[in-house]
Formats: sequence, C-alpha cells, structure tokens
Amino acid sequence: MNANNAKESSIKNSTNINLRRVKSKLILKIIFENLANHKKYKIIQYNKTIQNRLDLNLIDFYLKNLSPIEIEIQPHKYKRVKFINIPNGNERYFRIYLDNYEDKEKYFFYLCENHGINKIKIIISYQIISFRKLFENCFYIQKIDFKKFNRTNIINMKDMFFGCSFLEELNISNFKTDNVTDMSNMFFGCSSLKEINLSDFNTNKVEDMSSMFQCCDRLTKLNLSNFNTHNVRKMRCLFCRCSKLKELNLLNFITHNVTDMCQMFSGCSKLKKIDLSNFNTDNVISMDSMFSKCTSLEELNISNFNTNNVVNMKYMFNECAALNDLNISNFKISNKVEMKHMFRGCPDELKEKIKRQNKNIKEEAFR
Repeated sequence: MNANNAKESSIKNSTNINLRRVKSKLILKIIFENLANHKKYKIIQYNKTIQNRLDLNLIDFYLKNLSPIEIEIQPHKYKRVKFINIPNGNERYFRIYLDNYEDKEKYFFYLCENHGINKIKIIISYQIISFRKLFENCFYIQKIDFKKFNRTNIINMKDMFFGCSFLEELNISNFKTDNVTDMSNMFFGCSSLKEINLSDFNTNKVEDMSSMFQCCDRLTKLNLSNFNTHNVRKMRCLFCRCSKLKELNLLNFITHNVTDMCQMFSGCSKLKKIDLSNFNTDNVISMDSMFSKCTSLEELNISNFNTNNVVNMKYMFNECAALNDLNISNFKISNKVEMKHMFRGCPDELKEKIKRQNKNIKEEAFR
C-alpha cells in the first residue's frame, strides 16, 4: 500500500467509523453540522454512503465552505498607506501577490510610493469566516474587485469598507452573504462611490445595519428591492448624510424588530419623498433626528407610525424646510418623551398645523 492509499485508509477509519453506525439521518445531520469544516470535508471526501445520506455534493460543499476567496485591488497614488487589515495571528490564511509576485515579507500590509505597485491580488483561505474591518481606513484604494467568492460561511462584514474614501469602483456582484449577521458601518465613508451593486445580497440573517451607507456622499440611488430586513434590530444612521440620494424605495422593508431609527435619514438633503407606509415601529425606542436636515423633503407618510415605546424624538424633523404637510395626529406621546427642537426650522404653517393636530407635543418641540 502506497503512502496516499495508507493516508486515505487512515482518514476513512478515523472519521467515518462512528458516523456509519448512526442510523438516524436527523442525528447524523446534527452531528455533522457541529463539526469543523475541514473535518466535514475529510468525512465526505472518501465516503459516498455518508455523502448520499446527508444529501451532500462534494463539489458544492467545497465551493460553499472551503474554496478560497480571491480579491484584486488597484491602489490609488500613495505615499505610505495600508491596503488591508489582517487580524494578528491570521497572516498564514492570507496570500498577498504584488503585481503577481507573492510577497512573503511581513510588511506587505503597507505600500510606499517607490514600490510602484499597480495591482494587488489577495487569496483568503477557508479558515477566515469574518471580514470585519478588512479594508477599514485603507484610504488610497481606488478599485476592489472580488474575483472569486463562492463561500457562504462569512458571518461578519462590520466596518468592511469603512473609510475607503478614495474607492471609486467596487465589484461585489458575486458576494455570498447568506450567513452574515452584522453589516453595520459596512460602506461608511465610501464618499467616492457612485453606485453599489447589491442585487445579490442575502440579508436574511442580518441583525445590525447601523450606519451601513452613512456618508456615502456620491450615491444617487440604491436598489434595496431584494433586502430582507425581518431580523434587523438596528437601523441607526442607515442612510445618514447620503446627501445626493434622490430616491429610495423601502416598500419591502420589514421593521417589526427594529428598536433604533435614530438619524436614519438625517442629512438626505436631496430626497423629496419617502414612503414609509409599510414601516412597523412597534418596538422603536429612538427616533432622534430621524429626518433631520432632509431639506428637500416635501412628502412624508408616517400616519401608521406606532410611537408607544418611543422615548426620544429630539430634532426628528429638524430643518425640514420644504415639508408643508405632516400627519402625526395618531402619535401617542407621554410626558417622558424628549422632543427638544423636534420641528426646528420647519415652516411656521406646518408648526401651527401640528399644534392643532396633537395636543401632546411640548412647546420645546417648536423652538
């Protein structure tokens, strides 16, 4: 028996012997799901019986769980800048190629002008399941292209492109986000991006979208039609300071679990209309500055808002100077609710109308 056959035999004996005795498919599946990915791979790699009983395809399993992710980066003009953040101790799971040559030195996280690098290729192995802060504050990246992205085991994308202010082109059309739970600050400060292709985003498991698009100053539109937000709890600053955003369709948004909508649309100064007729605000606690500085906003339907649990409405419509009509007659507001400057900068006619509509609005709301 040669060395390879001996190795295969050893793997078969050490990984399959117990599972082959499990008669229940349900129990077999539970045991299998709780194993590490590399152990799963060893188990099904040489055993068709186990593959069949688990309804697994070896190629599909490899692509979804173990295949490397490949990224290509084009840097902007630079002096001494960082182009990636690799968590301490995980360097061995990242392979870096500068202009197609693998760099084995440990200083490769930075580029200097005299390096003359035009293209960076990064290959990330399956052990990495979080992309948190992957390109955070990597200011001088001009283009990021995810060439290969078959895996579905990435769980965190918080701060992933945070502060990439020179990023002009981003290809994430093949992203697999099936298991991602945190997308907060994901594109925060990507002030040079004119568009983001989110057509294939799966947000079924996402719980936090806080500041996801905050300060994306050049975005004129966002297609969120496929977003599933039924698990989202935080939408704080979600579109804050998207100052060129002209339209926003949120009719598919499910918000019954959301507790924080503070500054959600603050600074969206080009939006003329926001249809929130489908919003469920039963669990929302804060609406602080929710529409503050939406200076072009003319039409806003929030007649269905439930404010029973809201404790903060400060600056909610601050400087909504174009808003001439607003129905908040159904707002239930207790004495404990903060509403300082709630309508500051709004037209006087609107303020008078609000006073007649709802007697529970404090005088400090209109100052």
